[in-house]
Amino acid sequence: MYTRIKTDDEIKAMRASGKILAAVLRTLKDQTVAGISTGELGEIAAKEIKKLGGEPAFLGYGSPIPFPDVVCVSVNDAVVHGVPSAQTVLKNSDVVSLDLGVAYQGMITDAAITVVVGEPSEEVDRLLQATKKSLNAGLAVIKDGVQVGDISCAIQKVLDRAGYGIVRDLVGHGVGHEVHEDPNIPNYGKKGTGPRIVAGMTLAIEPMATLGNYAVHLDGDGWTVRTNDGSLAAHFEHTILVTSAGCEILTI
Repeated sequence: MYTRIKTDDEIKAMRASGKILAAVLRTLKDQTVAGISTGELGEIAAKEIKKLGGEPAFLGYGSPIPFPDVVCVSVNDAVVHGVPSAQTVLKNSDVVSLDLGVAYQGMITDAAITVVVGEPSEEVDRLLQATKKSLNAGLAVIKDGVQVGDISCAIQKVLDRAGYGIVRDLVGHGVGHEVHEDPNIPNYGKKGTGPRIVAGMTLAIEPMATLGNYAVHLDGDGWTVRTNDGSLAAHFEHTILVTSAGCEILTI
């Protein structure tokens, strides 16, 4: 499904969804401490989404193996789609991506943050800051009429300059009626190429970067995507509404 221009009512629902999502991510960030399991983080996310009036967009998503939880919790060399587990207990220095989807009145938003348990090393802190900066660079060029390659190029420039691996196999995407809609939005590319973006579309922009090579593989659980070389990864994401002059971030 190609992401459609959203109606006023759909945008209103996505704003509400985004506020719920942002609140849940703030709670999860505070709870990402040594000694907690990723399974417990999933339980917290489920309770918070329900309490705030939303519905989990990730639970049961996908095939042939439906995603079994409401939030993706990806630790260290896991880039994305980590499955929460009671057996995965966080410890100091773990790098943790929290990726969440929330539905409200049928409309979906999607966002992610990466946090460190305890104090990050300088190396990890630079990775997180550069990945976040690349997200902001991508958002800064979005407006009515830009092309996907303009967004991709802006993200790539930041991460290339910092010397990090840019994950090729995973991309940003349209979002709203479905968790994943076209167009795909890679985190590398050439200006002036790709589908044109117009006002009223809603997109999930999500750079993923590694301390090593960009190559990744699917873990045995059918969901978790890990770096081939075992290097640490970072992931930041916002859902945005394209406007005539820029974009409105819905997941803050």
